[in-house]
Amino acid sequence: MKNIIIFTDLDGTLLDYSTYSFEKALPALQLLKEKDIPLIICSSKTKKEIEYYRRKLDNHHPFISENGGGIFIPKEYFKFEVQNSYNPPSSPFSKGGLGGFSEENDYQVIKLGAQYNDLRKAIEELRKEGFDIKGFGDMTVHELAETANMTIEEAEMAKERYFDEPFIYSGPSHKLPQLLKSINEKGFKFTQGRFYHILGSSNKGIAVSILTDLYKNKYKQITTIAIGDSPNDIPMLERVDYPVIVQKHDGSYDSKIKIPRIIKANESGPEGWNKAVLNKFSKSSAHNTSARHIPLK
Repeated sequence: MKNIIIFTDLDGTLLDYSTYSFEKALPALQLLKEKDIPLIICSSKTKKEIEYYRRKLDNHHPFISENGGGIFIPKEYFKFEVQNSYNPPSSPFSKGGLGGFSEENDYQVIKLGAQYNDLRKAIEELRKEGFDIKGFGDMTVHELAETANMTIEEAEMAKERYFDEPFIYSGPSHKLPQLLKSINEKGFKFTQGRFYHILGSSNKGIAVSILTDLYKNKYKQITTIAIGDSPNDIPMLERVDYPVIVQKHDGSYDSKIKIPRIIKANESGPEGWNKAVLNKFSKSSAHNTSARHIPLK
C-alpha cells in the first residue's frame, strides 16, 4: 500500500465550529497514530495557533500556516536537504513573496506569503477608498476574542500574523465585488474561510504541492488526502488524490466548492472528519480504536 499523507483544515473541519474541540475526531486521530500516518495541518491560523493545537494533538509533522503563507518543517524531519529539494513557484503578483527559505529555531521555513506590513497598508488604503472593513490588526485582543469567539490567549495568538490578514466587511453587499476587485488591483488576492482574507500569491494548494513533493522524495510513492470545508480549502483539495469536504454546522456543503471528484462526508466538523478518515481504512481497525489514548489537554 502506498504511504498515505493527510492534509487537514482546522476551523469547521477538524475543530468544531463553535467550541474548537476535536473530541469527536479522536477515534480517527488514534488510528492515524497507530498507522504512523502523517497528519499535516493546513490552516488559515497562525504559526502560534497551530503549534497550540499540535501540542494538544501530540502532532510532530510539518504544518502550513495562514492559508499557505508559510510551511514549517521540523528540523531533521526529512533526512535530506529540504532547501534543494523543491522548486519555488513563480509569482504573477509583484507582492506575492513566493519561495523564501530560512531556518528559524526548531524549523526549516518555506515562506510563500506576502509581507504582513504590506497587507496592513492595503487594508488602510481600502478603508481610505471608502470600504467599511476591519482587519485583525485593527482590533484589540478583547475585540477579536469577542468577534471570533476566542479566549484572550487564542486571540493573542491569532493576532501574531506574518503572511495573511483576515478582515470583516460591513458595507453594502453590492460594493463587495468592487472591494475584491480593488484588492486584486493592488497586487494581492483574497480568499474566504470563516472570515475574508487578503494575501499575496500564496495559497494552500501551492504549499500542499511543495510538501507533497518532499514526501515523494522521502517515500517515492504516496497517496494524498485533504479534508476541508470552505472556499479557502479549494486549492488544497484540488492538489490531492482524494479531496474530502465536511458539512457546515448547518448541515449544508459550501456551494462554492465545485470539484468534480469531491468526496462529501455525511456529518459536519470533527464528526464528519472522523467518519471520512475511518471510512478510508478497514472497519475492523476503526472498531478497535479507542479515543482514550489521546487526552484532551
